[in-house]
Amino acid sequence: MKVIFSHGQESGPWGSKIKRLADVAVEYGLGVESVDYRGIADPDHRVESLLAIINGMHEEVILVGSSMGGYVSLVASEQIEAKGIFLLAPALFIDGYGKQSYRTSHQHLEIVHGWSDEVIPWQNSIRFAQEANTALHLIPGDHRLNSSIVTVEALFKGFLAMVMSLNQGRIC
Repeated sequence: MKVIFSHGQESGPWGSKIKRLADVAVEYGLGVESVDYRGIADPDHRVESLLAIINGMHEEVILVGSSMGGYVSLVASEQIEAKGIFLLAPALFIDGYGKQSYRTSHQHLEIVHGWSDEVIPWQNSIRFAQEANTALHLIPGDHRLNSSIVTVEALFKGFLAMVMSLNQGRIC
């Protein structure tokens, strides 16, 4: 099983948050890949890039997306079967993005959002979590969540443990 990270609009594929979460995934024996979307401004073109990568893989995937990468991961999950989706301050319900409604019946979906996010309103995550009937963790922190990275890591560990326990006994 492989964890595929999708970074935000103004960050890169191996920013500090992704590095920390990738280390957690490796601890769990999972492969990791972080897609480089730099130079692709349109979020829907990023979705196409992610789908092209996943369609060329033979492994099951867990999608992790931050900000615009959260949008990318969620929209891509509508077309592929991900074993889990973990979203950090996802850019949902944003004017100018191609999709404004999201369908998911994914049972392994969690969202983390900072109360002090100055870029993406945390209310958007509440709206989506309510519509999707999924777990939402509102924690101290701004959009980058760097001040709460220990909490984010703990939540990610719990998420991975849950996803892996539900896939136990299966060849990954």
